[in-house]
Amino acid sequence: MQPLTRRQFVTIAAAVPIAATVGPLLAAEKSATRPNIVFMFCDDLRYDCIGASGNDIIHTPHIDSLAERGVFFEKAFVNTAICVTSRASIMTGQYATRSGLRHGGRGPTKDQLAMTYHGILRFKGYQVGYVGKYHAGSPPKDLFDYNRAFPGQGKYKSEEKKHLTARIGDQALEALEQFSKNSGKPFMLTVGFKAPHVQDGSNPPFYPYDEKLTGHLYQDVVMPPPALDEPEFFQSQPAFIRDPKNLNRKRWEWRLKGPAQYQNSVKGYYRLVSGVDVVVGRVIKRLEQLGLSDNTILVFSSDHGVYLGDRGLAGKWLPHEPVIHIPLVILDPRLPLEQRGTRRTEMALTIDLAPTFLDWAGIDKTDRMQGESLAPIVQGRTPADWRTEFFYDHYYSPGCIPSSEAVRTEEWKYIRYVKREPLVEELYNLVKDPLEAKNLATHHEVSEQLKLMRKKWADWRERVK
Repeated sequence: MQPLTRRQFVTIAAAVPIAATVGPLLAAEKSATRPNIVFMFCDDLRYDCIGASGNDIIHTPHIDSLAERGVFFEKAFVNTAICVTSRASIMTGQYATRSGLRHGGRGPTKDQLAMTYHGILRFKGYQVGYVGKYHAGSPPKDLFDYNRAFPGQGKYKSEEKKHLTARIGDQALEALEQFSKNSGKPFMLTVGFKAPHVQDGSNPPFYPYDEKLTGHLYQDVVMPPPALDEPEFFQSQPAFIRDPKNLNRKRWEWRLKGPAQYQNSVKGYYRLVSGVDVVVGRVIKRLEQLGLSDNTILVFSSDHGVYLGDRGLAGKWLPHEPVIHIPLVILDPRLPLEQRGTRRTEMALTIDLAPTFLDWAGIDKTDRMQGESLAPIVQGRTPADWRTEFFYDHYYSPGCIPSSEAVRTEEWKYIRYVKREPLVEELYNLVKDPLEAKNLATHHEVSEQLKLMRKKWADWRERVK
């Protein structure tokens, strides 16, 4: 490891947009053994919507090939399910409670940018690039060596002829070409897809896919109904969830209500995912053509999941499994063949990504990062004290989205809707009830378990600050 000294911390914070000027000082950091890293992540991609997760309808051969040749995390989760906050947590390795970076608030400060994985890797000699949806404030102008980041949501179809996903793919390949010309320095490329996020608004099409690329897919498929979409189940939920003003329900009304609209929307969502898969395949091929495959780690994931009619809801925000459970695939070409194609059951979080990227580069994480490196697990080793539970929080509450906190263990999940009187809680046994259909919070026979989960919740609230 090459831990950053206090003096280096100060230098980075004072000079994030400066890596180009300190480049000559970093000759000692250059090493052909340091891997390149390409991190590709979606927006709103849930765990069960790639083939590697067991979905036998969706067409994702290139993502699935990464899982077949790499390491697949079966229990990867987000600690906040909303775009801006989750992306800030990925960059900083911190809960929003610590970083202060939340949806509707400011973007990272200069000092915070310096201590993201982008800033640290660039300071330590990496070429750093960003392509696609940034959506954590305005993209910084001076942080990236290759910068095609855009703010906000973006549009799938604009005055340009190409679909947004295809354009992001073109720019990713252009970045690889640029980085390959400087073979003395490794690179870190982040590719942020908009897909399969809905195109916000109340008018269809809600999921504008690339007709030429994926329009032929799923035409003869009847998408199966979502879990827990029965009217009786929806009516059993808290009043503020059933409220027509609740954005989860309102967006269900717009996008998923009725068999025809449900089929149209879910097929559009699937086609957007398949479009991302095409770009993943293009990236893999270009790395091979450039002779970079043997020293480039590929990571594929998502900033959070989404309801697709589950529980009679759309959108995200709440801490149920379709929203917080995400795919995570890592292909490290340096692994021996016997460790390829493995599936790991350790809990991984999005706040682990930044420490992992630094670890691969031989750099200790900062003391502000709350995640842990996944590198040992990828190598087949489970740290003795690895987590068996985690905390979730979501506080963006404009009146149409309820704020919530949760604790998820291997067996139980406790959800608490904060800032509400009287108290509203949910408790699920995830082993016996993986769909979270039966709220046990009012069941006397599990009262001791409820007390235990309440204590965990109180302890975690303090711990993440």
